[in-house]
Amino acid sequence: MANSKYEYVKKFEMEDKLPPCNWIIVRIDGWHFHGFSDTHEFDKPNDENALNLMNSCAVSMAEHFTDIVFAYGVSDEYSFIWSERSQSYGRRASKILSLCVSYFTSMYVIKWKDFFPQKDLKKPPCFDGRIVLYPRVKMVRDYLCWRQVDCHINNQYNTCCWMLIKSGKSEKEAQELLKGTLAKDKNELLFQQFGINYNELPDIFRKGSCVYKDYAEEMVKVDACGNPVKRRRERVVVGHFDIIGDGFWDEHPYILKED
Repeated sequence: MANSKYEYVKKFEMEDKLPPCNWIIVRIDGWHFHGFSDTHEFDKPNDENALNLMNSCAVSMAEHFTDIVFAYGVSDEYSFIWSERSQSYGRRASKILSLCVSYFTSMYVIKWKDFFPQKDLKKPPCFDGRIVLYPRVKMVRDYLCWRQVDCHINNQYNTCCWMLIKSGKSEKEAQELLKGTLAKDKNELLFQQFGINYNELPDIFRKGSCVYKDYAEEMVKVDACGNPVKRRRERVVVGHFDIIGDGFWDEHPYILKED
């Protein structure tokens, strides 16, 4: 309907193209997930099946949106790092955000039975999202450090709180007991009262999950001279690492390579 008298309405659309040379971070959060987890009787403080479901959805995201170079997830939250060079969808914020949230949510529904075969999906999962831009790799690294520190703080508190509740305390009593405690106090509480060494809890709970592209060589065939012919194969993997220190990034310098 080009050049019709109604075409003027397009002028009211907002221009939302993201500026170039910025890393794009799309953060997806579960909306009202406290009630969602209660309805589906997730294990507390951590439900490993629920976390693995989130991780599986994140892997699908990285495979589908090829400009995602790294993702970090904890609980009902995932952050997706898009390459600073990405020109996907004309760098339109509304397109990138709406596609990410809708695709992630769709995968969550599709994959539900893979992780909860004995549970029906009783209510629809809902996620919200936001976009944040960072012009420097250091800022991206600092953002990821912030999220991993938050993972540790929340998991340590929640582990203490739920152990107290399971031991007979009310939620309010548990919160009162933990008020004003430091990290060392919580570690001591877990060890003295429940025999739990916090540092020995699974990495997926304490460190969150990293999704990224890894590369491996595989033999395709043997040539006429008997020499193996290899090719570099890309795959999306999930791991649970310390991403605050330099170790992981030194081993994977290609992930946040800056032009």
